Amino acid sequence: MPRKFIVGGNFKLNGSQSSLKTLVEGLNQGNLDSNVEIVVSPPFVYLDQVRKAVRKDVAVAGQNCYSKTSGAYTGEVAPEMLKDLGIEWVILGHSERREIFKETDEEIGIKVAHALKAGLKVMACVGEKLEEREANKTTEVVFRQLAAISKHVSDWTNVVIAYEPVWAIGTGKVATPDQAQEVHKDIRNWLKEKVSPEVAEATRIMYGGSVNGGNAATLAQENDVDGFLVGGASLKPEFVTICNAKAKM
Repeated sequence: MPRKFIVGGNFKLNGSQSSLKTLVEGLNQGNLDSNVEIVVSPPFVYLDQVRKAVRKDVAVAGQNCYSKTSGAYTGEVAPEMLKDLGIEWVILGHSERREIFKETDEEIGIKVAHALKAGLKVMACVGEKLEEREANKTTEVVFRQLAAISKHVSDWTNVVIAYEPVWAIGTGKVATPDQAQEVHKDIRNWLKEKVSPEVAEATRIMYGGSVNGGNAATLAQENDVDGFLVGGASLKPEFVTICNAKAKM
């Protein structure tokens, strides 16, 4: 069964009620490819605003969540709370969470499992830093991150893997289509060997890292690129172009 192309827009720490109202209106008026699953991820405080305003064929994601349902965890948000708001997705393991907030592979694996148990779908992020790529450690790093997730996940139905080479996030540098395809294929082969051939065939692998309206259609042609996790460009009108990248083929 063919994997449905998926495009996620990670707004990160950006936006206001006014700017997101304008952004959502642009999406609502856009001619979006009906064969593509589209998910947008505003900051926590705007989740409800965006969910209520955005068209029904666009889902909404949290940018993070914690591994507990409730308790004395000041500043954290439980996946159950996201579900209570009608949020369907969450992004976990983003490189900015790993780098800035020092989240470990093990913590991310536990968070993925808890989010799935709470009924959320998860975009689980993996990816290497520039020095790791230059040292030919890309697969070593990515496989280690995947193993920490796999250790806690028995059902991959609601997991999408987002491969984000850290050196390409927000830098303007983009992995070439060949580079992206190579790692995506390696990830699929890892799933085949370590989980099952069925999971490997069914699991979608998104690419993230300076995706824009100019390079999306070329990247989308690769066999193992099943979508995009978009950062800065998701705040611009070109996000609609990226969502329609597969239709141009």
